[in-house]
Amino acid sequence: MSFFHRSLQKYFEMSILFAVILGGIAAGVAFTVVATALVWSYKHHFLNSGNKNSETGSSDPPSALGELNTGCRVPSNGTRPLRDGNEARPRIFTLEELEQATKKFNECNLVGHGSFGLVYKGLLCDGTVVAIKRRVGTLHQEFVKEVNCLSVISHRNLVSLIGYCQEGGLQMLVFEYLPNGSLSDHLYDTDKELKIKLEFKQRLSVAIGAAKGLSHLHSIVPPLVHRNFKTSNVLVDENFIAKVADAGIIRFIQNIEDVGTSEGSHHQNIFRDPEIKEDRTFSGASDVYSFGVFLLELVTGQIAAQLNFIDTNASLIQWVKEHLNSGDLIDRRLAGSLTTEGMTALIKLTLQCLSLTGSRRPTMDVVGVELHRILETEMTLTTIMGDGTAIVTLGSQLFA
Repeated sequence: MSFFHRSLQKYFEMSILFAVILGGIAAGVAFTVVATALVWSYKHHFLNSGNKNSETGSSDPPSALGELNTGCRVPSNGTRPLRDGNEARPRIFTLEELEQATKKFNECNLVGHGSFGLVYKGLLCDGTVVAIKRRVGTLHQEFVKEVNCLSVISHRNLVSLIGYCQEGGLQMLVFEYLPNGSLSDHLYDTDKELKIKLEFKQRLSVAIGAAKGLSHLHSIVPPLVHRNFKTSNVLVDENFIAKVADAGIIRFIQNIEDVGTSEGSHHQNIFRDPEIKEDRTFSGASDVYSFGVFLLELVTGQIAAQLNFIDTNASLIQWVKEHLNSGDLIDRRLAGSLTTEGMTALIKLTLQCLSLTGSRRPTMDVVGVELHRILETEMTLTTIMGDGTAIVTLGSQLFA
């Protein structure tokens, strides 16, 4: 083949290669344009439909979105503790739905009375069992704002707020229902047939769950102080996992009323921080004091307000000191289920929480860590030596 023919053949080969390359580039550019258009179309459709109400299909007005996102607390890491999807938005119930769920608030479904009012057990049409708290109250926009703020707070050791209703001169809050009731139902020796015998390690486990719930409330920015923590507000689920109820309810009521709510019951005052005077300034340290009273009830198995005080003005710390060497400090039902080391450590922690000076009390984070340590030590000791290695003689150990 001549030089001319070889050059011509090479020219045609290079032309074909160049055309293939150009074709590939053009196809890539076309694919990019199409893909970009598809992504833009999907985002446009999603943004326009993302604010649809799942029940009505209508778009939420900007004011409703602003209301949910204004003034609510967030965790200390800056992220909102939202539950999945639209579940973060509280459900709006009708009065008819809640009347049907409770057989028109029949007394057979009345399960208690709390800070917010009467509490009913209800069965929704979808089979969900709920706790419905009902009080008399007029239509109030601040009520909706408060519900929106509380409903986004989600934690394993807090009772979840599901929704609300404002109709017929009533204000109602709908919470998850816990079948085992409150710790009070199992702790106080007022019924010969207690549902569950609470051994020492079980009491520690419940205390750890309650501590985690309060600790989460205190981690929110700004912190949410419970203000009404007590044994009857520690509920337990079917697995006996503790969940703190009524978080923020006292503040909630005060914010939707022109005057503050009464906190005057003797039982409740026992749990209240003695540093709180007329100014009623609550803090995380206030909840820690209440937690100390809660721990004292776990130790004694008695209602703190009914403890036999020698002096009605004496502090709980003084009462504990006076009863360290007596036989009525530690719940007799705990015999055989604890160690001296475990109970001694728990009473020391209880007294720290009950300090009359808030700055000397541990934080709820520290309390939770110490309870974990006590439980782990108790598990180790009872594995090695067996339960009930010693029933406690405490005086010299605690105040040497």
